[in-house]
Amino acid sequence: MTAGVFDDDATIRRVHREQVLALAGPRALLMQAAHPVAFAGFFAHTGALDERLHRTAQAVDLVVFGPRAEAERVTAAVRDVHATVRGELAEPAGRFPAGTPYAADDPALLLWILATLVDSGLTVYQRYVRRLSRDERDAYWRDFRVFGRMFGLREQEMPPTIEAFDRYLREMLEGGELHVGERARELAVQIVMRPPVPLHVRPLLELANFVTVGLLPREIRRLYGFSWDPARGLALRGGAEYARRVLVPLLPGRLRYVRRAA
Repeated sequence: MTAGVFDDDATIRRVHREQVLALAGPRALLMQAAHPVAFAGFFAHTGALDERLHRTAQAVDLVVFGPRAEAERVTAAVRDVHATVRGELAEPAGRFPAGTPYAADDPALLLWILATLVDSGLTVYQRYVRRLSRDERDAYWRDFRVFGRMFGLREQEMPPTIEAFDRYLREMLEGGELHVGERARELAVQIVMRPPVPLHVRPLLELANFVTVGLLPREIRRLYGFSWDPARGLALRGGAEYARRVLVPLLPGRLRYVRRAA
């Protein structure tokens, strides 16, 4: 059997084998786009948001479940691309003035991208599969530190523990760096929330959108202008509780788990 970056006992594999983790992707993408410098550095140079969502999902799947050699080859290629992406903000965005430089290999921006994946994965898994202990959450973050190193972050550039990660995330949400500009808002709503889908799929899309908005940190939900209220929050919690206690445990493996992890 070809060796992977992680073994089957790794927390990151046990979390990401669940099909329901697909709900984490749109949430993470909206969080990423809420950082105006990251939006300029990653989204303006890498195509449409739906393409980025697809590529991010592929990268996570490859590193988590794929052969180590292939994962190292692909992540090295991504690092090479990031090294070429340089620019300046064309207009002010929140606290960042026009002319603010950006680089796709900036550790601060890479850490934000990584943090959105981690927080979204933990949020979805704990809502829809099961609660994780402190040590399990820490192990998940340790696995993602490996992921971060593969994409160019150094050990000292990432929080050392899950508690430090939680503090970092809270500081980012409350510290004034995040700002959703008009272009980010339009693209996010168009691509993530309203992609062109067949009519018969529309109800499922609306349900996924409801979950995405409800699971966003309230600070980011407000930046996008998404409406939310206690009744919706109650409905979201009720649906998640039903999925966690009844639906997910009863699903056959072929429906519950991703193919690579089956």
